Amino acid sequence: MTGMLVDRVRSRLLSTGGDATPGRVAAALRDEGLVLGDDAVLDLVRLLRQELVGLGPLEPLVLDPTTTDVLVNAPDAVWVDRGRGLERVDVRLGTEADVRRLAQRLAATAGRRLDDAAPHVDAQLPGGVRFHAVLAPVAVDSTVISLRVPSRQALTLEAMVQRGTMDDETAALLRDMVRARLAFLVSGGTGSGKTTLLSALLGAVPHTDRIVVVEDSTELAPAHPHVVRLQSRLANVEGSGAVSSRDLVRQALRMRPDRLIVGEVRGAEVVDLLAAMNTGHEGGAGTVHANAAEDVPARLEALGLMAGLDRPALHALLGAGVDAVMHLGRRPTGQRVLTGLHLLEPGEGGVVHTVPALQRCGDELIRGTAFAELRHRIDRP
Repeated sequence: MTGMLVDRVRSRLLSTGGDATPGRVAAALRDEGLVLGDDAVLDLVRLLRQELVGLGPLEPLVLDPTTTDVLVNAPDAVWVDRGRGLERVDVRLGTEADVRRLAQRLAATAGRRLDDAAPHVDAQLPGGVRFHAVLAPVAVDSTVISLRVPSRQALTLEAMVQRGTMDDETAALLRDMVRARLAFLVSGGTGSGKTTLLSALLGAVPHTDRIVVVEDSTELAPAHPHVVRLQSRLANVEGSGAVSSRDLVRQALRMRPDRLIVGEVRGAEVVDLLAAMNTGHEGGAGTVHANAAEDVPARLEALGLMAGLDRPALHALLGAGVDAVMHLGRRPTGQRVLTGLHLLEPGEGGVVHTVPALQRCGDELIRGTAFAELRHRIDRP
């Protein structure tokens, strides 16, 4: 089935409006002077629906259960990550205009604006796929599209052990930390597996606990029977209706949480999260972008300063409310691994720093100077 035929039928359907039903596609074919068999018409319907209401040629990539990311750099430059690092795939999206139309249609599906006046967008598509796009000429060579595909099955710690993220002994230690209600942050770069690890750890929370999760984009899906999920919302085109993560953290505190979780700490909500961790809400957790576990205090300090919290106050809250940082990294092969587990300890002048309890050395996680203290915090009454 040629691309020219698809283009001609698509143009007719767009000019008359309505869905790409088999009857309308057959009528458009007759208008083009063509007659196809039932199977060919149904194939054409599938292709047109992908282009008019779905992800177009990207849809098979997104539906692949191993896919984590789909990246479009140009009409003929599409990359996919199936857990082994980025691979270029033989998928073509037509012209730059086709890529632009796809990006704008996906933005509209998410209820967002994408045009020359608002040339970039970050949104969540129906079904949970995280969508980001930047239009040309802001994206110099071509409109670029990035799709983050959520895991369709919540991974357990056992599954992460099988994938080589950690060993059995470390998984048991992390499970003990969760059950002992230690507060922790999961750090790492984009795509390092922070959300996956946090979701797996929440699955180890006792089923008698109520978990309230605050996220910008719903990604956490813990295997737990009592989870309440809250999602922030941007302002509409009139500039109203915004609900920030900080607003939702405050609301969550009124919802009788046993565990308060912030999917990603990236702004002023750090103040409310740290405050909550210091007001009897034990066992809280979140994720944060950082280059290393050692950099997490400085990262939180920068976020706190932007929210109006001075350095001494932030370090006081951090040292009293958060026990540990787990850091994840990606190997050149694409494998995600736990690179370290650090305790947070107040140092000179009350400034919090990290002390390693576990450190990765090749394929092994070896005990650091803070391991005994971590074990003490887990085992204390």
